[in-house]
Amino acid sequence: MLGIIGIRKEDKDIAERRAPLSPPQVKMLIDKYDLDVVVEPAENRIYANGEYESAGAVISEKLDDCNIIFGVKEIPIERILSGKTYCFFSHTIKGQPNNIPMLQHILNIRSTLIDYEKITDANGRRLIFFGRFAGAAGMVRSLWAFGQRLLWEGITTPFAKVKRAYEYNSLEEAKNAIKEIGEEIGNGGLHQTIVPLICGFAGYGNVSIGAQEIYNLLPYREISPEQLQEVFLQRDFSNNYVYKVVFREKDIVIPVSLNQPFELLDYYQHPHKYQSRFSTYIPFLSILINAIYWESHYPRLVTVEYLKKLFEANKQPRLRVIGDISCDIKGSVECTVEIGDFDKPVYVFDPKSEKIQYGWEGTGPVILALDRLPNEFAKEATESFGEAILPFFPELASCDFNQPFDQLVPPDEFKKAIIAHQGELTPSFRYLDSILREICVDRLDKGN
Repeated sequence: MLGIIGIRKEDKDIAERRAPLSPPQVKMLIDKYDLDVVVEPAENRIYANGEYESAGAVISEKLDDCNIIFGVKEIPIERILSGKTYCFFSHTIKGQPNNIPMLQHILNIRSTLIDYEKITDANGRRLIFFGRFAGAAGMVRSLWAFGQRLLWEGITTPFAKVKRAYEYNSLEEAKNAIKEIGEEIGNGGLHQTIVPLICGFAGYGNVSIGAQEIYNLLPYREISPEQLQEVFLQRDFSNNYVYKVVFREKDIVIPVSLNQPFELLDYYQHPHKYQSRFSTYIPFLSILINAIYWESHYPRLVTVEYLKKLFEANKQPRLRVIGDISCDIKGSVECTVEIGDFDKPVYVFDPKSEKIQYGWEGTGPVILALDRLPNEFAKEATESFGEAILPFFPELASCDFNQPFDQLVPPDEFKKAIIAHQGELTPSFRYLDSILREICVDRLDKGN
């Protein structure tokens, strides 16, 4: 039926607490737009079922009558209804092997998949995202890991007081705690062995902005990538400050040909013409926050080969922690070989053996790679996400997704985010067809 919005429970991970909409936002849909909302009950959600019911939603296990069903993360295959329209982060647009069988199932049962990640404005900028909160939680987690690593090394710092992001009752509480740590640094200074403390931010989008929002609560001074070596050589730094440097594409890569200038559009279109120079910065960094979008045809930021050389030359380089918020397995940070979880959020990557040890002890950088960081500030993340998506609901609720793709009239921003419809990949996503065939055939060959 048209006009009925469904909100499903998150069952990929029982620790997931986010939702697409908060109860007040559901109430607005009902009161202002006269829409019906059905909410699947969930015990783990940041908002209780009763809060949605008080807002006017129907609490029901059945979403069969909904025109469009919203979630956050991937949906277990057995929970996907035939012929329905879903909107969630599918993590399929890069051909991620773990989720390709889910995409194939959606095609097989002729359901429709809309991916938040591809909902963009006319200039290609993403409109609906959790990135700022991923950055904020990732920065808190990275400072926590940094403090724990230094303690293991026998170095006491104010960062030992940082808690894991989810242990704070709110983002505001976390910010206040970081401010207090900043005051300690400003008044008492840092241990001389780790000065200057420099955090590098690879990327400058929403994730990086969220991470910097936390880091900037410390007494900091910003330097450019070009100034890194100069700061060290001149020893023009203080133990009452931390330092930050933000890396853009022009800082991360250089053209292979010495006669070619760096051009951003050319780099995006022809990445093979460029090579990474990021290793020239790594010796000066204490913490690296990776917040870039990466695909396999782009150069890496950190390679295992480089880390081997770094740790052979210096048993304990300055680099203690890599907060890999981008979370691409063996991606832009090649030593991100596993995604951590609630109980084991960080591990040490040993460059010599190329093995990992969960925790912060051992030789090598501590890797933080969690793919559900916004969940750690679930309430604020849900409210912000809902605000972004709310204006689109009237058109989405009235759209008849039973029509052929070329006759669909959802908001333009959503139409170009439709990956699959009525058993077929849509034109912009047909590149996934070869990946589907390759991965699904491989799974059959292995008996999976």
